[in-house]
Amino acid sequence: MKTLNILLIEDDMIEVMKLNRAILSLKLNHNIIEANNGEEALKILEKKDELPDIILLDLNMPKINGIEFLNILKKDAVLKYIPTIILTTSNNQKDLLECYKIGIAGYILKPLKYEEYVSKIEKLLAYWSINELKQV
Repeated sequence: MKTLNILLIEDDMIEVMKLNRAILSLKLNHNIIEANNGEEALKILEKKDELPDIILLDLNMPKINGIEFLNILKKDAVLKYIPTIILTTSNNQKDLLECYKIGIAGYILKPLKYEEYVSKIEKLLAYWSINELKQV
């Protein structure tokens, strides 16, 4: 299985710790790049030297929310190819449809139970580590 460079865009530090803990407990060797909001993520991405394989994006964030971030990402000739997966607590149908309309690779609801969360993360990362990703 391929080691992924994952850009996690999440403003809640507890959620960041939870993802790192899940990856550690699954003994996965993926590299997590953290951004606390959309603006910070865009600064990381604009360098374009070390692009992530996938982006995990929270929707509810300050400054630039998830949907605004997606719109900016999809307008960029290079960045639009990075698979972006929404990882959120929002099961708002409007958000879900809007995200798919813009062009996401997946929409995952964060379960309340930690074991279910780990299971979802494991499946998500297993899929993307065998998936053929565009090499920019």
